[in-house]
Amino acid sequence: MGTIKVHEFTTLDGVVDEPRWTFGFDFDPRMGQAIGELMSGCTAILLGRTTYEMFEPAWSVRSAEDDPGAPFMNDSTKYVVSSTLRESTWRNTELVGAYNPDNIRRVKDAVDGGIYISGSSTLVRALMADGLVDELHLFVFPITRATEPRLFPEVATTWSLTGHDAYDNRVLYLTYSRSAGAQD
Repeated sequence: MGTIKVHEFTTLDGVVDEPRWTFGFDFDPRMGQAIGELMSGCTAILLGRTTYEMFEPAWSVRSAEDDPGAPFMNDSTKYVVSSTLRESTWRNTELVGAYNPDNIRRVKDAVDGGIYISGSSTLVRALMADGLVDELHLFVFPITRATEPRLFPEVATTWSLTGHDAYDNRVLYLTYSRSAGAQD
């Protein structure tokens, strides 16, 4: 059974949408290494429609020479959750249909290994509300946004800190797993 591993860039107050606010911070190479390690433990990708439509034109034309993450992004099976997308244009893509927790459970049952999610905040909020996220990999930037959509749904969940790092650009990398026996 697959495990859903969410990777997000977030502000201190949990804002995740349109992370243009990250541009004011240098990208520490160790952040890229951490993302690469996360990807290497995954065998599939789960995306919402908006992130799919942003990623497809950016990643589908990249090679390993352009970016070391390109083979993972292009060769892995991508599962896309969307009620409006009718066909995929990126190889190895399967459309899951509209969000339904049972559809996500079927994806988890079909995948052997980690299922990587980057972005897709609407999807991630729904997955967390339904208790389907197994790990959070958060790059927390030292900034607040106050009015943007936030990562966490209005559902209480208990998480266990399983890893952390601090980078020279003042970004924290925090890894959390769902606590065993957690009550949502």
